[in-house]
Amino acid sequence: MRPRPPVQGRGVISGTGLIVTCLAATLAALLIPLWSFAGRPGTAANTLSAQTLQTSYGPLSALDQDFLVKVRLAGLWEGPAGRQARTKGTTPAVRTAGRHLVEGHRHLDERVLQTASRLNLDLPDEPSAQQKQWLATLDAARGAEYDRQFATLLRVAHGRVFPVVAQVRASTRNSLVRALADDANATVLDHIKVLEATGYVDYDTVARDTAGDAPAPAAPAPMPSATFTLPPPAYRPPPGQ
Repeated sequence: MRPRPPVQGRGVISGTGLIVTCLAATLAALLIPLWSFAGRPGTAANTLSAQTLQTSYGPLSALDQDFLVKVRLAGLWEGPAGRQARTKGTTPAVRTAGRHLVEGHRHLDERVLQTASRLNLDLPDEPSAQQKQWLATLDAARGAEYDRQFATLLRVAHGRVFPVVAQVRASTRNSLVRALADDANATVLDHIKVLEATGYVDYDTVARDTAGDAPAPAAPAPMPSATFTLPPPAYRPPPGQ
């Protein structure tokens, strides 16, 4: 008796069976890494959400948190620098710039502290070591040299934070951070303008800094580091959690 030929459409070697087998293999290849990742130590929910916090005002991303820290730290050293410029500045324009710094960061500091409190984040309460060094540099400067150091150093610092504010404003999904970014944008732009109005900004230094290869405006004044990393804010769980 001759063997009966295979029935068309049955078995894994048929066209339909082959397609099903390939799809199953593809699905398994996609799911195995996910299963493996989910089962690893250190991938619990609190670890996976470490970068983005869920709040009643919308998700708070790592960039949002870094922005809050930057605003707070800016006020902790630029406020004192502005108060100093009001007395050490040798021209009315430098003293006016100092007044704008004081008033602008007083407002922003109140706003960022209120925002952080509502989001249960702890922010720094003193300038960083590098910011203290910048203040020490300004303390040591005198006369027109002080004016030049003050205007250029603060202009470079504001130029670096300006695009960060724009990025946060464009990307944040948190309503409180969005409102703070609006205030920060207006304040930083105002400070850039009044610093430039002093006539002491070294634009060559600003341009080199933008390109990422700027030296200090004048030795020994340290410039903000492009790779300087800020400490993250500390998250405080809401009461009852």
